[in-house]
Amino acid sequence: MAGDPGAVEATLKSRIGAILRSTSGNFLEMFDFFLFGFYATYIARAFFPAGNETTELLLTFGTFWLGALMRPLGAIVLGAYIDRIGRRKGLIITLAIMASGTVLIAFCPSYDTIGVAAPLIVLAGRLLQGFSAGVEIGGVSIYLFEIATPGRRGFYTSFQSASQQVAIMFAALIGYGLNAFLTKQQIGDFGWRIPFLIGCLIVPFIFFIRRSLQETQEFAKRTRHPTTREILTTVAANWRIVLLGMMLTTMTTVTFYMITVYTPTFGRNVLKLTETDSLIVTLFVAITNFIWLPVGGALSDAIGRKPVLLTISTLSLLTTYPALHWLVADPTFGKMLAVELWFSFFFGVYNGAMVVSLSEVVPAHVRASGFSLAYSLATALFGTATPMVSTFLIEKTGDRAAPSYWLMAAAACGIVATLALFRGRPRLGRVPAHA
Repeated sequence: MAGDPGAVEATLKSRIGAILRSTSGNFLEMFDFFLFGFYATYIARAFFPAGNETTELLLTFGTFWLGALMRPLGAIVLGAYIDRIGRRKGLIITLAIMASGTVLIAFCPSYDTIGVAAPLIVLAGRLLQGFSAGVEIGGVSIYLFEIATPGRRGFYTSFQSASQQVAIMFAALIGYGLNAFLTKQQIGDFGWRIPFLIGCLIVPFIFFIRRSLQETQEFAKRTRHPTTREILTTVAANWRIVLLGMMLTTMTTVTFYMITVYTPTFGRNVLKLTETDSLIVTLFVAITNFIWLPVGGALSDAIGRKPVLLTISTLSLLTTYPALHWLVADPTFGKMLAVELWFSFFFGVYNGAMVVSLSEVVPAHVRASGFSLAYSLATALFGTATPMVSTFLIEKTGDRAAPSYWLMAAAACGIVATLALFRGRPRLGRVPAHA
């Protein structure tokens, strides 16, 4: 019965369970991605010894970026699979591929042990992770979008990114513990591998809970599912939406990788703060991200997607350089925390509105493919390039606030894409969306 409190409670528990099961793979993905960025200095020494710290970091971040270039391919291949076979089966496949990449990186011997094979194995692991990640975020976002209650799709889809913030909190706490019990030399020798090994141990548990995931009713009700060729043809025909969706996502993915993956290296190598300072800042960023994401999603449900996206993009464009310039002029823990939390506000509120917006503008029968391709292109070309580009900009300009140029360009992309995508549909998000 509709008014039965027991039935309502059972439905709520069912939806919460579906959210937890679907986002579990996102947790693993971001856990591994964050570890690669946080321990970049140690990974560089273990697998890319070049005798120069900047060169080693560029090689490491370059490998990180090359893995991300596999995302569009994964979005096309696995996205078509999810649109054709189903959300549940697709999310299990992506988890298996992602786990394989994690195991390769965790157990790969160092360059001193096996020579050039070491960086090649690490690259192979990153390529597998990137291929899987190409559709993991899109698949989970679409799953949450399709199980959401009417008028609350922004709030529901925000938990895709929220799960990633839990992974960053977890990784930061592990890093804090390692710093407390191991010396810097011990972390460099073997300690950095411990979080990756923990990631491997988590994999069986995530497989167990994701196997119980139910197919979405919206997908199950469809009497006909398009073939792979039909899916790819439709995605190609909607290239303008994919391109604008990529630009819309660029703002969120660049900001995210700046405040999570690059923050530890920026704090330690550029600002010369302690590793503990960087870990604490990252932990607080993950916490505030987790808070702002559902706020942004719910706000977009209430007032519409366009106002939220435009407001945050404009704030980012106008305040990014002044904020970073203020920080690098006299770096302190408090100033770094303040700036990173300001950027966290940008990411959380914008992304909370962005994910549901992209889900709504992509045609329903190619929703996973179209969403994943747009998102993965933005991540591959811009987001995961953020640590490498930031390192390069600082090196070439001598301005430690130079990463702001990259963030400002991403904000400009967000403004242009929002104006183009929402032309003729300014009230999107203020009424229940229908597939």
